[in-house]
Formats: sequence, structure tokens, C-alpha cells
Amino acid sequence: MSYLNIWHYVVLAVIFLIFLGGIYASLQQKEPKMRLGMIFSVTLISLFLGVLSIFVIDKYTKKVELFKVKNKRLLSIEKIIYTGFVKNTGKYPVGKVTMTIKLVNRGHATGNVKGGNFYKPSGFMSFFSEGLNMRSKPQTIEKEFVIARNLKPGQSKQFRVYFKYPGYFTSTAEFIKVSGH
Repeated sequence: MSYLNIWHYVVLAVIFLIFLGGIYASLQQKEPKMRLGMIFSVTLISLFLGVLSIFVIDKYTKKVELFKVKNKRLLSIEKIIYTGFVKNTGKYPVGKVTMTIKLVNRGHATGNVKGGNFYKPSGFMSFFSEGLNMRSKPQTIEKEFVIARNLKPGQSKQFRVYFKYPGYFTSTAEFIKVSGH
């Protein structure tokens, strides 16, 4: 399945026509220095417009949504599993669906975290703590997964992802974002 849809081709064709018009106008100049500068400018502007248009078209044509997302912690293996469905709600095919899960330990917001969880040695103390294998614990974890490929319009697929869950997280806030490419 192609990454580009019909709107990509239409916009890139228009940008290519603008590029050709700019090249033609620059070749009509009498001074060679002026030609070179105009060709460089037209090329740079056309490349910028082409890349920008691909991102803008993707944002408005490749739409995906998550449904029935559930998570379950498996304490025996210290992992968390996310399951659910992803659906292409747009009118165009989506080549790759990416889900980003961000977990934030909210213990510090409620006052439940002891000072040791945030202490990160620096300077003199870091010299000694490196050898003792003492490291600060991250309070935010962000994981990215490809949960579906080649989704046709209206099609949905089931997904399951899992990753290691930090045992020291007490009250976790989760943020889930999905995007289609």
C-alpha cells in the first residue's frame, strides 16, 4: 500500500508546476548570477512546500481512533498489557498506525513520594554513587508501538502491546496517543 493518497499527488503536482514556472522565469533572466539565485530559491521553496504539504495532508486524511482500550498489570512478570481495537475512521487507507503510551508517576503530585525518589546525585556525590550503582528512578515512561499496518477505510484491527511496568510507580497517570502514517 502506498504512503501517498490522491491528495498528496494533486498537491505535489501543483507544487511541481510552480517549480517549473519558477525555473522557466529564472532562465529568462539576462544575468547568470540572477539565474542561479532564482533557481536556488525556487528549489528551496518548492522542497519546503512539498514536505509541509505531506504533513498537512496526512493530518487531515489519515484518521484513526482507539476503541475499548483496557490495561491490565501482570504482577508476576512485572508487565502491563494494553488491548483494544484501532479503526480507520477516515476515507483513505492508512499505511502504519502508531500508538504512544506515556505513564507518569503521580505520587509526587499527591505528596506520596518520599524525597529519595527524586534525589539525583550531582557533583561530589555522583562520583561516589556511580560506583555504588545508585541511580535515580525515572518518573515518566514513554513507549511507542506500531499496532496496525495497511488499514483500509472503515477497517479495524485488534491490538495487544505490553512492556515492563516500574514497580515503584504508586499512582499512575496514563496518556495514550494514536496517529496514522
